[in-house]
Amino acid sequence: MTHPLVVTAMLPPDLYSWATQLRAENYPAERNVLKAHVTLFHALPPFVEGEAREVLARLAARTAPVPARLEGVMNLGGGTALRLSSPLLLTLREEIADRFTGLLTGQDSHAVRLHITVQNKVVNAEAKGLQQWLAARVEPQDFTFRGLELHRYLGGPWEPLGKWPFRGRPAGR
Repeated sequence: MTHPLVVTAMLPPDLYSWATQLRAENYPAERNVLKAHVTLFHALPPFVEGEAREVLARLAARTAPVPARLEGVMNLGGGTALRLSSPLLLTLREEIADRFTGLLTGQDSHAVRLHITVQNKVVNAEAKGLQQWLAARVEPQDFTFRGLELHRYLGGPWEPLGKWPFRGRPAGR
């Protein structure tokens, strides 16, 4: 059996810890096999692993930590997410998508809405309750993505395959 590859963006430690705690408190326990994450690609074919490693390493080496913003709360229907924005991260994602043209799933071929899922597969009333609670507490804030990660999807949990911290110089330096 072949397992697809997942590409994520690395969150700063404080946001990662807080969002992981929100997942632990609000995600159905039997389904919560992951920590907080921002998925850029859900299912690259496993045979591109070597090429994916090269692409992520190259992008990370030339890119400074990527500015982003926690915007607020996102309704996922039967779930809740933290809504994020980062034009530069979306540009990097497009570069990766261009590299793997013709190999992307339907889901990965479409524009992505950056987010961190903190609850999923619950009844709408439960999701709405968490969204209202979070809306009163989540303050928009700036942060930076720290790098890119590659994982192997194992039918629930993910096997970490590599991390590539952003190492480039910020603009103007």
